[in-house]
Amino acid sequence: MTEGVPPPPEPATTLEVPPPPPPAPGGAPLPPEGIEGEVPPPGKPKKKVTKKRPSYQLKLFERWDLNEVVVHDKGLEKYVNLSPIVLPHTGGRHANKPFAKQRTNIVERLINNMMRFELYTGKKSKAIKVVRQAFEIIEETTKKMPVQVFVDALQKAAPREEITRLRFGGISVPRAVDIAPSRRLDLALRNICTGAVLATFKAGASKKTAEKEKGYEPIAQVLAQEILAASRGEMTSSAIAKKEEIERVAQSAR
Repeated sequence: MTEGVPPPPEPATTLEVPPPPPPAPGGAPLPPEGIEGEVPPPGKPKKKVTKKRPSYQLKLFERWDLNEVVVHDKGLEKYVNLSPIVLPHTGGRHANKPFAKQRTNIVERLINNMMRFELYTGKKSKAIKVVRQAFEIIEETTKKMPVQVFVDALQKAAPREEITRLRFGGISVPRAVDIAPSRRLDLALRNICTGAVLATFKAGASKKTAEKEKGYEPIAQVLAQEILAASRGEMTSSAIAKKEEIERVAQSAR
């Protein structure tokens, strides 16, 4: 090498980049492999838990679709729970919680109210059977959706005002007050079930005859008659008669 001539520069070294991975069979590209020096994230990524929806349509007692029921009373619409359910039995899931009965299906609330008297206390399966038979009788009689007839009965049997006692000095004076929507629904359910159970006790000798008719329980037939009369607003219904009495007393105390 001659003096004064600089040596030729060395060729720069190039890093070889690996080709991209082939696409997956489904069409989406595979994730790139980790590069040296990167720290993997701690732990495994959490999977999102998605609630599986049933592939079949939920119908009450596998017969009636609750999505077809319409509540015309706007005051009660929020409190009448018509969520789809097959067997109205939640096992006390909402018990001892404030205002949790609003999350209970309206048909289950009817079943629970049928267990008020000593002959039906704790007999949930019998109460379910009675309500199911009552709905079958309503469907045979009216050719309509029985739950819709029941909701109409609740709207007709729910009182709108009642009286309360106010003390002025040593005198107690009655005053008329409006009823909250939740209490209106409670009173309607209670009066319908109480009237049906008391009417069954009054039947007496006709019990055995009623048991032979189509194999229905006698209280199921009386409950069906009570719901039908209440849905029409007839005074033969114990719930309608009780509602008229409460409102008449409240009107005199205005």
